[in-house]
Amino acid sequence: MAKRHGIDLGKMRELHERERADFLARRPRARALAGQSAGHLLFGVPLHWMDDWPTPSPLFVAEAQGAQLTDVDGHRYVDFCLGDTGAMFGHSPAPVAAAIARESARGLTAMLPGEDALWVAEALAQRFGLPVWQFALSASDANRFAIRWARAATGRDQILVFNGCYHGTVDDVFVDLEEGQAKPRASLLGQVYPLTEHTRVVEFNDLAALERALSDGRVACVLAEPAMTNIGMVLPDPDYWQQAQAIIRRHGSLLLLDETHTISCGPGGFTALHGLRPDLLVLGKPLAGGLPAAAYGFSAELAARAQQAKRDAPAGHSGIGTTLSANRLSCAAMRANLAEVMTDDAYQIMFERAAQLERGLLELFVRFDLPWCVTRLGARCEFQFVPRPPRNGSEAAAGQDAELEQSIHLYLLNRGLLITPFHNMLLLSPHTTAQDVDRLLAVFDQWLRAVRMA
Repeated sequence: MAKRHGIDLGKMRELHERERADFLARRPRARALAGQSAGHLLFGVPLHWMDDWPTPSPLFVAEAQGAQLTDVDGHRYVDFCLGDTGAMFGHSPAPVAAAIARESARGLTAMLPGEDALWVAEALAQRFGLPVWQFALSASDANRFAIRWARAATGRDQILVFNGCYHGTVDDVFVDLEEGQAKPRASLLGQVYPLTEHTRVVEFNDLAALERALSDGRVACVLAEPAMTNIGMVLPDPDYWQQAQAIIRRHGSLLLLDETHTISCGPGGFTALHGLRPDLLVLGKPLAGGLPAAAYGFSAELAARAQQAKRDAPAGHSGIGTTLSANRLSCAAMRANLAEVMTDDAYQIMFERAAQLERGLLELFVRFDLPWCVTRLGARCEFQFVPRPPRNGSEAAAGQDAELEQSIHLYLLNRGLLITPFHNMLLLSPHTTAQDVDRLLAVFDQWLRAVRMA
């Protein structure tokens, strides 16, 4: 009898086939739309990632509100994905929706500053401790622009990332460690120049490797999530960032933190919670309540160096910024979100729900004698098919199992529970109820009973 991670593979595969058939039978409208889409949308979806959900046909959404989604066939779901963080504070928060409606009648974009941009920059400075800010349309753009500023200010050509990282569609970061060697990520499409000429990669939580990689003084910046979230959650060792910051500064490099996912830690993200002192900081997806917007902040010292670098450069395109960056609509949404949605009270609810989920998952794994672990980062929670939380990207990747993940995700989805399609991440919003969490745990219990080894 074949088994893996304590699961009877035969039972799981039989169950999964039944779930696939059930999904298709109950969604005729979605199947019809998928048929129409195939001729006009690449892979039949507006963004090819939307084809990565564990469904036999795309799930088309009709509307979303709070922590609920409704599909085009009328099925309702409790949403623990929340747009992979874009809707972390709930779908269509009322203050953000009102700000968008109000501002849409006053001008969508002008490529000129407005008062909302200044208000947002001041609010971000208070939350994160970085005094100077710029805006972008996505964290991908913000990371890309921040890297350019770091290289311009330092005169250095290299950056350093951690194995298994993800920072959006920034070409420079798609470098992995394979048997100790840096290599371009095999899944990256259309790449024609060698990324490893300007990007170095080491394992997270490895201080000695970080020291070696920075020792020649060529690295402009270290780009990192304070805790890794895209290869499966990997938390830093208790003293890691204190020592890592000292190493980075000793070698004259800059620290660029991407808080797009780790903003789940609180209003000031991991940075404020743990007293980190980055030179640059990026915040993306949830900043405007789901509307495309991002921001990146500078320390006072780096802001002065960056401005000097721009003044010293010839006139013309800097390669930084896009026409719609800091558009009036995004700035109004960011202001409303920061002022009325991303509040201490909202985070407290999110933390309580996430702690409830963490406890429940651990109890399930003990009851079923499964060697699985649970990792939590504020309002973000993940279970992994390994007995101990991984310490780096290689360990996290080794613990992943796509077949198990797809079976779990589809089973939950067919029972009105949506979780992030990439590994086993769950996000709790201020609108998620204790009953929502209990329901997810009960359905997960049913799946385990159906597939657990006898």
